[in-house]
Amino acid sequence: MDVIIIDGLSFALPLFIMAIGGIFSEKSGITNLAIEGLQGFGAFIGALAVVLISNYAKIDIQKLFYVALIFSMIGGMTYSMIHAFMCIKFKANQVISGVVINILAVALTCFLTTQINSLVFGAMSDKFQLGVSKRFTIGGLSEIPVIGSVFKNLYPFEIVIVVIALIAWFILYKTPYGLRLRACGDNPHSVDAAGADVAKIRFKAVLVSGALSGLGGMCFAYSISANFSPSIYMGYGYLAIAALIFGNWKILPTLGACLIFGFAKSGGYKIGQILELPSTFSDLIMILPYVLTLLLLIFFSKSNHAPRALGEIYDKGKR
Repeated sequence: MDVIIIDGLSFALPLFIMAIGGIFSEKSGITNLAIEGLQGFGAFIGALAVVLISNYAKIDIQKLFYVALIFSMIGGMTYSMIHAFMCIKFKANQVISGVVINILAVALTCFLTTQINSLVFGAMSDKFQLGVSKRFTIGGLSEIPVIGSVFKNLYPFEIVIVVIALIAWFILYKTPYGLRLRACGDNPHSVDAAGADVAKIRFKAVLVSGALSGLGGMCFAYSISANFSPSIYMGYGYLAIAALIFGNWKILPTLGACLIFGFAKSGGYKIGQILELPSTFSDLIMILPYVLTLLLLIFFSKSNHAPRALGEIYDKGKR
């Protein structure tokens, strides 16, 4: 049970922070299917930054962990500007924009990773080796039966994610900006009538989505993947989108959905180990989170209520 909880949390929390980014974007009225691409591009920038710094400054790459997180957020935020400009400035179809950004991210980061490895490091590889982040245990709390597993073998990024999630919740639900942001997704004309700039609010929301998605991608790179490579695009962005839809675009229910997906993944892996299944069947069990996604969306999506203006291009002169 300890292993299932520990590994489940390490998967669920990066998924959760990406989903929060999606909530910010979609609560403002901008459909964001680009989370997959944003998390991959953000992880690419974070990995590239620490690999270059480690190589030229001769610093252990593990000591640059927080540098990687910062650069991944900057990378994700910068890349998300494409989606923001396309959807807000040029009024492009938001679904198509998100899909194109995902495809572009895969191709662009794979190409750049290979070229940089070849030119800078003299190695033909499509990976930036990072290693697995060090873990720590919180003494005392970790001794509590069952619940104590939450405080064992934690990745540093799990604490970072919890802190950022609390800040995001406060901003979204307890500040004037959060109120205006949520209003933009339901009735942008009322926001405009109150004197606020709908375009700016939405633009900032998409940037937040990019930053948090990049952070989530970097967390996966330092845990599940232990490197940046094309394997970072494993559908985690789409799983985050499913989580926020199942969570009805609310932060706390979305956390519950992410925990379900996380424990399904870690539980499936543990079942495979216990039954000593061959690798083929173990891989099959690992699709549990995605099967759960389909089932949850089938049975619960009818009761979900998306923001009323989600996906609609805002025209100031239209009523």
